[in-house]
Amino acid sequence: MQALAARNVDKLSELAGETGARTFAADAAQPASVAALFDDVASVIGDPEVVVYNASGRLRGPLTELDPGAVEQAIAISAYGGFLVSQQAAKRMIPHGRGAILFTGATASIKGYAQSAAFAMGKFALRGLAQSAARELGPKGIHVAHVIIDGAIRSKTRREEPAKPDSTLDPDAIAQSYIDVLLQHRSAWSQEIEVRPWTESF
Repeated sequence: MQALAARNVDKLSELAGETGARTFAADAAQPASVAALFDDVASVIGDPEVVVYNASGRLRGPLTELDPGAVEQAIAISAYGGFLVSQQAAKRMIPHGRGAILFTGATASIKGYAQSAAFAMGKFALRGLAQSAARELGPKGIHVAHVIIDGAIRSKTRREEPAKPDSTLDPDAIAQSYIDVLLQHRSAWSQEIEVRPWTESF
């Protein structure tokens, strides 16, 4: 069984309907909320075998004009939340000697753009967390990987331009890449992969 979590569970209704997943309300940047989430999930479906951290705080604007409080919150969602979630996941996976924790990165994980300081800081930090966690938890049987999504993701609000076929990432293809990582034999684990449209320059 699958579980989906968000601060606003209404945003999960369509995906939950497609997958049959249970939904849970949680704030990734609050330790008590994350701990309660894992307790609630465990009581319904048991300890997690796979945990994917997708949350991110996007904040754009000139460096000199960014609100410090908003920057702090963005980093808390992008990076600190990843720590809280992976900490709770690891506590439950280590006794079983197996599991997988996947972090969703972005182009900003490796390249900081102008007027995107907060997002870059959060994603750089998340990448560092993934590297550290992989080295610590890998020997305990837990596969930790960081997936860099290098490009725009196709959605209902972001349609692909007819003049630019394959210029956006297909969500189903992204999901398949995650599954491919999960299916890797432990003798050949990936710690980081990048996915991008074949037309994307990098």
